[in-house]
Amino acid sequence: MACFTQDQLEAIAGALGDTERGLKGTEIQHLLISSKISDPGLMTKRIRIFNAFVESQNIKGNRQNILAFIRIAMKPARYSREPERYEPLRALLNQGLAFAGLLVDETGRLISSKIAQTLPEAKRRALELRSDLEGRGVHPDVLKFCRSELLADNYFHAVLEAVKSVADKLRSQTGLTDDGSILIDRALGGKPPLLVINAWSTESERSEQGGFANLIRGTFGMFRNPTAHEAQIRWAMSKDDAEDLLTIVSLIHRRLDKAHMPPRN
Repeated sequence: MACFTQDQLEAIAGALGDTERGLKGTEIQHLLISSKISDPGLMTKRIRIFNAFVESQNIKGNRQNILAFIRIAMKPARYSREPERYEPLRALLNQGLAFAGLLVDETGRLISSKIAQTLPEAKRRALELRSDLEGRGVHPDVLKFCRSELLADNYFHAVLEAVKSVADKLRSQTGLTDDGSILIDRALGGKPPLLVINAWSTESERSEQGGFANLIRGTFGMFRNPTAHEAQIRWAMSKDDAEDLLTIVSLIHRRLDKAHMPPRN
């Protein structure tokens, strides 16, 4: 297995040891022990992690223990008492990992990604996509998924998270706990539906309701399911694809914002 370069190790250690968003000193000590890496002792967090990683890689000739450190450090369950810490740390770490062709996904898994060639690359992609989407007037609930840390792997996570946000909104509006097609059927189906996007009083309005449900169902089926279950390297998501999908998701959000729960007999 290829080793990390010094520049890559500096970027990774800088993220993990960041003063505001990084690991705590006691966490670093525990993680070094858990990943079987020698602890160089108390010093600046960033330098402590960097020195520990360099020594481990030099002695063992591989990066296995460093990867083990990252995997253990980024297990979401570790942050159950301080959940607000997880995403900022993951975002910062992914910027460092991008130069090594790696990233930590939302479940804490360390997976392959497109290698970033320059420091501003991931942020530039994010800004370009966000600017285009703002020009289209997309929904604010979609724009929040266009952060650079979600676009570092070629728009993969931005698309996945944006589509998942539709299910979150359906659940919050109806109180349901289902997902996927079951959620759509229970929320937007029935006579009358639990949630309607119009007066649902004419055949045309009922047809529109059914078409809207099919639009969400198709979006889930075409984009959410493949991206959720296929390895990222097998799912090519271009900027144009991302813009088109996120625009569709924006339309869905706007219609859901105006939807209401009709009285039931």
